[in-house]
Amino acid sequence: MITDSYAIPAGSPGTSHALTVHRFGRQGARPCVHIQAALHADEIPGMICAQSLRRELVAIEAAGDLIGEVVLVPVANPLGLGQLVLGQPVGRFSLTDGGNFNRDFPALGEGLAARAGDRLGDEPAGNAALIRRALIEELETRPALTQAEHLKKTLLGLALPADLVLDLHCDAEAAMHLYTHTAAAETFAPLAALLGARAVLVAEVSGGDPFDEALSRPWAELAREFPGRPVPFGCQSVTVELRGQRDVDYAMADSDAAAILAFLRHVGVIAGATVALPDPLCSPTALEASEPITAPSSGILIYRREVGESVSAGEVIAEIIDPLTGEATPVATQSSGVFYARSSLRFATPGKRLGKVAGTSAKRSGRLLSP
Repeated sequence: MITDSYAIPAGSPGTSHALTVHRFGRQGARPCVHIQAALHADEIPGMICAQSLRRELVAIEAAGDLIGEVVLVPVANPLGLGQLVLGQPVGRFSLTDGGNFNRDFPALGEGLAARAGDRLGDEPAGNAALIRRALIEELETRPALTQAEHLKKTLLGLALPADLVLDLHCDAEAAMHLYTHTAAAETFAPLAALLGARAVLVAEVSGGDPFDEALSRPWAELAREFPGRPVPFGCQSVTVELRGQRDVDYAMADSDAAAILAFLRHVGVIAGATVALPDPLCSPTALEASEPITAPSSGILIYRREVGESVSAGEVIAEIIDPLTGEATPVATQSSGVFYARSSLRFATPGKRLGKVAGTSAKRSGRLLSP
């Protein structure tokens, strides 16, 4: 294992932040996998899972069983990790400008065709190497002024060489679920099965430019623009939501790490016998068909259904109790599907997002991800 440190320019005098990166295997070996944890800094399940991964990868590398390269970023957002308000971590948004740390990554596909299109050849491997160089060149042209912009640019630069990217997150309270590009669903189906995912949400463009799409979309867009050239899907990325913020213990971390390592064996990053894949617990569904459940009123929030349960359209999944009158307002889902995430706060205000259902019938448009 080689450990590197990447400094993030100071936002004010006397302060400093850095990204710690662990590298396993020979640099440049294929397949290359980038794994990072807690881009929303208060998502602790990914951090503890990264500790299990680090320990196991050290042993795998020492045994000579690492065929590819693994880049592990155990704390992807040191900026957000240092944000405490009255003792509570606030890691989803930058307190400097309110921006979401997992939104507004540079859209590198915008300049990719001009850089690489006329140089594409007839060999997929050669094109992949060309495209990776072009993406890195394009990233270098993008300005970074704020600390958050420097962080995002550094993380993208670390991940651009990878064939596969796993971005480890969690929700407030949730069942295991994944987000990925529509064309990558098949690649990550073994991972979803090994992790026991209850929902896999897919989209080509989800809105908001999150980290995973900043890596995968340029390849898909270039292939669409040059259909006569063999453009591989050279970087397939997935956001792994490791349940909820409070789901932090050794057993879950070790189990999740074992599932990820089994997936890496399945795709040829690690040598050794592959495990039999369990039956999947869900099929991929369109992100546009997921239903955000919002509060119609203010009051005490009582959930009637647990995360991971299947629900039917019209079914009451929560009630909001007026603390002054005791009157209960039922909150029902309009979609049938899996109730895969919900709020951890048990008091609702009008318009507050209470939960999400992975359905099949809704057709949302615009920004499909939460702010």
